[in-house]
Amino acid sequence: MGLPRIAKVFGAVNVGSFRISAMIMGLSETGEMIVLGSGNRQSQGVKRGYVTDMAAATYAIRDAVERAEKNAGTSISSVWVGCSGAGLASRVAKVEIDIGGRRIEEDDIEHLLVAARDSIQPDGRMVLHAQPAHYTLDGAHGVANPRGLHAERLGVDVHVMLADGAPIRNLIEAVRNAHLDVEAVVAAPIAAGHACLSPEERELGTALVEIGGEVTNVSLYAGGMLLGLTAIPFGSSDITDAVASAFGIRRFQAQRLKSRYGSAVASPNDYRDMVPVNGPGDETIGPAARGADDKNRVPRAELISVITEQLSRLSDEIGRALKGMGFTGAKGGQVVVTGGGAELAGIADYLQIALGRPVRIGKPPALRGLGEANATPSFATLAGLCLYAADDPVDIRAVGPRHQPTMRYSGLGVANRVWRAMREYF
Repeated sequence: MGLPRIAKVFGAVNVGSFRISAMIMGLSETGEMIVLGSGNRQSQGVKRGYVTDMAAATYAIRDAVERAEKNAGTSISSVWVGCSGAGLASRVAKVEIDIGGRRIEEDDIEHLLVAARDSIQPDGRMVLHAQPAHYTLDGAHGVANPRGLHAERLGVDVHVMLADGAPIRNLIEAVRNAHLDVEAVVAAPIAAGHACLSPEERELGTALVEIGGEVTNVSLYAGGMLLGLTAIPFGSSDITDAVASAFGIRRFQAQRLKSRYGSAVASPNDYRDMVPVNGPGDETIGPAARGADDKNRVPRAELISVITEQLSRLSDEIGRALKGMGFTGAKGGQVVVTGGGAELAGIADYLQIALGRPVRIGKPPALRGLGEANATPSFATLAGLCLYAADDPVDIRAVGPRHQPTMRYSGLGVANRVWRAMREYF
């Protein structure tokens, strides 16, 4: 059977420190999201989520997009861009206005959103997202659409994502230099949450740990929105580097060892298993490992020891981040781990013991056209970018021209806008 008719096409680029990847999805007339094509290549010009070489980053972005276009059989002119660095920070802004007990109309909602927009205080930083998560009626939370209801006071909880301006501008310029328009720059935890977490998980409270190449983002979802975010400058590439250093081998050899034979959980057989440093046909490429036998093999137990030592450091940082966001005791729930680092064997079991929380691996949802190679934690953020774009998210900064209150608001003024400050949820 052929593909259904595509009504709209979405392009996404995830600029990571290990891999730069692109995906093209189509929204069918029946509302189904279909993966049309994808492409990826080794990252260049990016370090810990920051563009460090404009020309190299631009080339890598263009190459990844062209591969995706070739696979999709179509071209794109604009993309949604994922960002994992740039000093991301998450805040929740809460704003209320007086309604006076009458029925809420569209004009009231617009007035509220404009009041929320005007109340955002970025403190010199760039606002990536400013999205209404849900409304409140007289302090009662969880109202999806207040239109037509009665209330004394109407409020809104707005999720605000901030970032450092210069790194975001560098990222945008690299994409534009690749002859692409930027629809929006989306924080990686937002995109990954769309791909990995169910609406119920985002509502009840879940921690999302995205282990990238050089950055691990720890984010907290509750009440349907992202409430807190901590970026840890440590990722799976740091584990690879530790393996390379421990055995005195090159990075590509260490990456192969880690991916093929590495694990987060040791077993009794590890001391008897000798694993080859090089793959078939690569015996003469790269140096022999320190402590290897005459066939350039090393004990698997030593490899796993190096990996778990680094994971101990990472899990300590993740635990501190969760504690700092209040994800403890009765408030703490499930942890979902995703990103390239989540593909290490046994990582969920290791983190479950280290964090004392149930842990599962987060992957992209089942989508038509999503190949087996892309249905992995490594591509969760990329797929999530397209899904996020298709959801057509509302941004309060795009609410019409500055709203002029009608006479029924005269005399209320700023005093009746209860701005409870931008703060962390917990």
